[in-house]
Formats: sequence, structure tokens, C-alpha cells
Amino acid sequence: MKVEPVPMTRQDQVTVAYDGLLARAGAQQVFLHCGYGPGPWRRVREYAMQRRPEGHWEAKVTLDDGGRFSFCFRDNANNWDNNTGRNWSYEIHEGTVPW
Repeated sequence: MKVEPVPMTRQDQVTVAYDGLLARAGAQQVFLHCGYGPGPWRRVREYAMQRRPEGHWEAKVTLDDGGRFSFCFRDNANNWDNNTGRNWSYEIHEGTVPW
């Protein structure tokens, strides 16, 4: 799994690339299931990911909220990859890089 750009800022278009368990198991379709935190996710959405020639799945999301960008993946058979129950999560910066 790879996310770019990092660090990320509100209104960035973020690319999420996935080659995890579902991709390796031969999923016919993978979905990015995402929302904004911290805490219970807000504005939960799902995006159909595109299979890339290199073998991974990819989706682009515009970050239209702040806090944390949290996500996991599911396939067309409703199997989930949620990072062993932890999901994935990245802080969204509010226009400044903290260094």
C-alpha cells in the first residue's frame, strides 16, 4: 500500500495504490473505503479502484475535509483488508507542513 503525497494537505488529490491481500488473492474489483477522523469516521465513501498494468489497484481522492484520512479496502466478494483491524490513517495538514 502506498499513498502520495505525504504529507498531505486539505484539498490535495491523493493517490492510494494497493497491492495487499485482496489484490494478491485475485480480486475482480477492489474498493477504497474511506472517511475522515479522528474517532468515528465522517463522510464515509467508497471508490472503485482501477487495476493498473503493473498489477496494483489505484484510486484518486480529493481531501475535502480535515483531521485524518482513514481507509481500508474491500473486494467485490465483500472480503475486507483493514490492516488487521487498525485500518490505515494519515494526518491531513491544514496548509502548513509541521517542520
